[in-house]
Amino acid sequence: TDRNWTGTIFLQSNWYAFGRLAWDHELTSAAIAEEWIKMTLSHNPVAIKSIKKMMLDSREICVNYMTPLGLHHMMGWGHHYGPAPWIKDKPREEWTSVYYHRADKEGIGFDRTKSGSDALGQYFEPVQHHFGDLKNCPEEFLLWFHHLPWDYKLKSGKTLWDELCYHYYEGARAVSDMGTTWRKLEGQVNPKVFNQIDQMLKIQEKEAIWWRNACVLYFQTFSDRPIPGDLEMPEKTLEYYQNLQFPFAPM
Repeated sequence: TDRNWTGTIFLQSNWYAFGRLAWDHELTSAAIAEEWIKMTLSHNPVAIKSIKKMMLDSREICVNYMTPLGLHHMMGWGHHYGPAPWIKDKPREEWTSVYYHRADKEGIGFDRTKSGSDALGQYFEPVQHHFGDLKNCPEEFLLWFHHLPWDYKLKSGKTLWDELCYHYYEGARAVSDMGTTWRKLEGQVNPKVFNQIDQMLKIQEKEAIWWRNACVLYFQTFSDRPIPGDLEMPEKTLEYYQNLQFPFAPM
């Protein structure tokens, strides 16, 4: 029933991108985003530059505060709007969150190599080797293909536990930064549109913190390691987030 079909204005860009790529598959994301911004939000060069960066960064921001390092399927049961990495004991194992992250006292991640499910065995050999070898597997897919110890060292020099925490916190921080960027554009965008997007970004900031805190506190019950000292501690307990019901995000 939404006049814009998608509930929020920015999500319209996905429909636009689908149509543009159907006509010209060689267009870049940046080019499509700039076209859409000019037709939808603003012709101001400063606004175009800021909004385009928000759009191009938004996917990785979302991944960071929801499913970093190759994690997957962390959402709630019965809806997909909030975090629930603790979901288990459902009619089908693959409908649960614990099936995908497999966190335990030893580590986290789904082993899809020969020592695990061997799902990688279905891949073409060079690709199979690429993802199966820890030296080659991109860290953005690491926990999709491997179950690794909490103290496993990543390229950053941090342990897996610390790196996971930093990804979650960076994702939530980046959402806050997007809100700050947007508010600087007041006067460059139609006031009604500006206010609507501003409100949605405020909701997203609350929900990013919700995702961050729920996942970090839950995985901490397995890692038994402290949240890195330069990161703020969640104000609420894990039990608070486990009992939080959609659509109410924490204040």
